[in-house]
Amino acid sequence: MSDSGRRKGPPRWAVRASEPLARVLAGRRWMPLWGIIHHRGRRSGTAYATPIALVPTVSGSLFLIGLPWGAKTNWARNVLVAGEATIAWKGRDHRATDPRLVEPAEAAALSKPVFRRVVGRFPAAIVLTRANGAAERRDVVPDR
Repeated sequence: MSDSGRRKGPPRWAVRASEPLARVLAGRRWMPLWGIIHHRGRRSGTAYATPIALVPTVSGSLFLIGLPWGAKTNWARNVLVAGEATIAWKGRDHRATDPRLVEPAEAAALSKPVFRRVVGRFPAAIVLTRANGAAERRDVVPDR
């Protein structure tokens, strides 16, 4: 039997169980590991907001987001196509540009030492550059 018909990504029950809590906590000033990435659908153009876990990096000019479900995660593909996103993190909106996928070894090297073992186990990660200037958000639909 082929896996091609199976849904990729996290189990739906896990998303339904964790999403309400993640939406409440992500992006808050006192929750530095969680943020919300605002992006547009690559085909529909619809604005989405997706809770994410940000990995602390050795460089303050980068955002590193591990992709435990792989590089084909819809929000990651949307950000790569758009070439930018807005990240709500630590109570502020940050403009992020130049997204690129990186292999586990590079992601581990970019992360702070305490996170390297975990990040190195993800199949991929996405790195974005923190851009200077104010970030702008538009009408947003929660990502499902």
